[in-house]
Amino acid sequence: MQQHIDRLSERGVDVVRVTYPDLTGTDRARDVLLESLPDAVGHGLAFCRAVYHSTPRGGTADISGGLDAGLPDIAVVPDLATLAPLPWEPGVAWCHGDVVDPATGAPAPESPRDLLRAVLARCAEQGLRPVVGPELEYFLCDPAPAGGWQRYAEATGNVYTAGRRGDPDGHLTRTLRHLRDLGLGVTAGNHEFSSGQFEINLRHSEALDAADRAFWFKAAVKELARVEGRLATFMAKPFNDEGGSGFHLHLSCLGEDGGNAFDDPDAPYGLSATARHAIAGVLAHAPALAALANPTVNSYKRFGPDTLAPWLIDWGLDNRSAMLRIPPERGAGARFELRLGDASANPYLLVAGTAAAALLGVRAGEEPPAPLVGYGYDASKAPVLPMTLPEALDAFEGDGELTELLGKDFTAAFLAYKRDEVARFQRHVTDWEFGEYAYHL
Repeated sequence: MQQHIDRLSERGVDVVRVTYPDLTGTDRARDVLLESLPDAVGHGLAFCRAVYHSTPRGGTADISGGLDAGLPDIAVVPDLATLAPLPWEPGVAWCHGDVVDPATGAPAPESPRDLLRAVLARCAEQGLRPVVGPELEYFLCDPAPAGGWQRYAEATGNVYTAGRRGDPDGHLTRTLRHLRDLGLGVTAGNHEFSSGQFEINLRHSEALDAADRAFWFKAAVKELARVEGRLATFMAKPFNDEGGSGFHLHLSCLGEDGGNAFDDPDAPYGLSATARHAIAGVLAHAPALAALANPTVNSYKRFGPDTLAPWLIDWGLDNRSAMLRIPPERGAGARFELRLGDASANPYLLVAGTAAAALLGVRAGEEPPAPLVGYGYDASKAPVLPMTLPEALDAFEGDGELTELLGKDFTAAFLAYKRDEVARFQRHVTDWEFGEYAYHL
């Protein structure tokens, strides 16, 4: 403990921000003065468990263990191994927090980080250690003159560019440097397809570390935008006239020998039986996985033909029109890329759900169908994914194998939270409805 305090003090740090993800993947936190850090580690920081049941607008969903139990506590214990000074906020470092139920000493059932740990433990029983490479896109917005937000640097055609043409204020390079200094393992970035849209790549690593870094990446990008008086949003599709933002997940597994368990030069497609079974598992559980990969009402407005956002359950060899793409690398680089997720997904839940589906496929030992050839998006050739959040939640609830692996308490809390979201949306009168009906009806 003292060595951590001395190291932080030498770097001018006197505040530690202890962070943890809620069900949506949003960072919740408390700032702790450095001299109080030993108490925080010894006793944990008390939070109301209903933080997991809090809606983005500040309401509280009625979920078992929250309101009905009298709003009990959880305890969040700083994970000092993850301490990192914040480059943009002198004197402040942050770290992850481990969440426990003080009544039992066990992890809180809604804790996304602990859910991923539990899934990885099941993978380890099969002799597999998932390795993940996250790819995330986001939109950057400026304040609009009339109020609200507008896309930053509005201009068409700046697809896959860098420099001031699509980024006149140098947002990307400034952000890359801060994220590098934070130790998040970023490698590169570019202006994406739409105005104000960016993608920053993170290196691959073992699954928990990758999810930790993706969680912090989203939190850091949003915080850096706030420092600039801007809004960075990982919303799936924030604008009617532009495409959406994806969260693509590259996944492979290390075997018991430490090598890539997905590689086999002598097997079909150069993919081992383990890899092919994992692919079959993701395809089989894709309807349920959509609830974790596309977790909002807005998520399903990103789908559609020619969007490069997958809405069919298929796979292909280096084919970006497929839901699950096999990049051309083999050997140590053998992997699949799940293109289903959108940027609003909670990194821990997306990684946990994908790893769980792959594990179920390895256990079942089934082969995937023939890979997609040519341009996809033909519903006569592949099943359609859920096209609304209620459909995805029904598929998730109905997938007993997947929910058993993720745990009944987490499943119940997630379904209750998301169905509350659907119910609130269905009661809400939108601007579209007023514009469509008010004048003529």
